[in-house]
Amino acid sequence: MVKQSKVTFGLLVGSRAFFPAELAKQGREQFLNLLKRQGYNTVALTPRQTNGGAVETYDDAKKCGELFSRNREKIDGIIVTLPNFGDEKAVAEAIKLSGLNVPILVHAFPDDPSKMSVKYRRDSFCGKLSVCNNFRQYNIGFTLTSNHTEDPSSPVFLRDLENFATACRVLRGLKNLRVGSVGARPAAFNTCRFSEKLFQDSGITIETWDLSEVFGRAEQIKSNDPRIKVKADSLTRYVESKDVPKTSIEKMARLAIVLEEWIKANEISALALQCWLSIEQFYGVMPCSVMSMLSSSLIPAACEVDVPGAVAMHVLQSASGMPSALLDWNNNYGDDPNRAVMFHCSNLPASFFEKPKMGYHGMIVDFVGKSHSYGTISGKISPGPATLLRLSTDDFSGSIAGYVAAGEFTDDPLETFGGAGVLRMDDLQYLLQHICQMGFEHHVAVNKSQHADGINEALTNYMGWDIYQHEG
Repeated sequence: MVKQSKVTFGLLVGSRAFFPAELAKQGREQFLNLLKRQGYNTVALTPRQTNGGAVETYDDAKKCGELFSRNREKIDGIIVTLPNFGDEKAVAEAIKLSGLNVPILVHAFPDDPSKMSVKYRRDSFCGKLSVCNNFRQYNIGFTLTSNHTEDPSSPVFLRDLENFATACRVLRGLKNLRVGSVGARPAAFNTCRFSEKLFQDSGITIETWDLSEVFGRAEQIKSNDPRIKVKADSLTRYVESKDVPKTSIEKMARLAIVLEEWIKANEISALALQCWLSIEQFYGVMPCSVMSMLSSSLIPAACEVDVPGAVAMHVLQSASGMPSALLDWNNNYGDDPNRAVMFHCSNLPASFFEKPKMGYHGMIVDFVGKSHSYGTISGKISPGPATLLRLSTDDFSGSIAGYVAAGEFTDDPLETFGGAGVLRMDDLQYLLQHICQMGFEHHVAVNKSQHADGINEALTNYMGWDIYQHEG
């Protein structure tokens, strides 16, 4: 697993005159300690800047807004917590003055029915309604906790906090995202059509590159260039490849060098590549292993110029810090309505497999010959959790749509070529009907983690995309 970068929260503690200021001070300390224990960084006012480090007045709001603005490159999301009623106007003004456009979690402390005197009564229940009302007036988007009030140390809040952090990671990953589109879409794959303009409207830039330039630059690398051996060695260390000819490994090394140079020069964060038949026929190798290595290094690489698939892979990766794959919804698994065979031929990250092995493509060999078919990675997907995400540009509605779902890979037996595994999901047939009715593609991005709730929150509430979350 790749170590995930820390999320930094701006912490805004709301307080209001006539309500117990001591509760605001205690709530601030409790939150700071909690966030530290959970591994998050924080930016927050100190008790020297405002009364108890809380936001109560317009002057407090200005100080908080300036602090958050000064740390805009650090802050991934803002947590507004109300240990007492809170001043809704000051809270909204602080967010407005910060100029930040990041997710906001609104939290309210619960009252204790046995402590309803003036000294202990919070009224945060009521204050949260007022804060949310003001956010709507100011056109500020926000996220709610599962319950209206929650103890910060409770399991339900910790789950809400992790989901919120996931949303923050996803949105950070989508910010100024640049996706490489290498080669023309295969003529037979109408399913891989998409709108660059709709992605651009969401801040996602598509950078295109022609395969002729890829081939030309790869062939221009001199045979004695030391980079070839270095990259070839990394390929053979990455996955078992004892049955693959040295000439094929060297071709893959050249391809990897050229792609990586272009990725670096153009600040590409995800890639969609024309993976057949042009590369096999005219360059002489399958690009799968190179794409697998890119995905493993957190540059997700999608097949068949499926740019929306590459974006979905990147979203999943941002949520989990782990590599993603692009798979086909490919086969039923016997008579079980809640199981399906997920397959690609394949460029899955090596971490998806039990025992990955590099070899040749079992289907394409009859068209281009065995010597031009090496480079695929085969194996059975290991058991474990899975989050699935499909994104698609809907030109008719002028929007980006998709679905997100949680499932698990099983240890059910499966003998086939390529990379494949058995996925189990409750009410799978309903999801498949939804996919067909909405015209979503046969490709779906998959990550071996569970982050569906946070992803849905990010894409629906903050990106404004039309996402269906499957609750099977």
